Amino acid sequence: MPQYLLLLHEASKVTNLSPDAMQAIIQKYKAWSDKLKQTGRLVDANKLCRDGRVMRGVTVINGPYAEAKEVIGGYFMIEAANYDQAVQLARDCPNLELGGTIEVREIESC
Repeated sequence: MPQYLLLLHEASKVTNLSPDAMQAIIQKYKAWSDKLKQTGRLVDANKLCRDGRVMRGVTVINGPYAEAKEVIGGYFMIEAANYDQAVQLARDCPNLELGGTIEVREIESC
């Protein structure tokens, strides 16, 4: 079955939250992830560190930073029959309700 990478671009509604509100959001992601796991669709998932490096040609610069637009906060690798099913599985991800976006990319088999 084809695998898809769901790239979660930073959600705008998760700034300046109380610890309890942040914990509630974490629980939403966990519940969504558990649902994917129970249906056998989840292959892998990780939250990414807040900073990184950007490479362009031979130049390496610091970034992207958490304050920047379009920061990828994490990813889920799932299995789905096709793009339509991958999008359907991603449709109820908490990232969308929090103002983030999800980039769905098929992983090409080598």
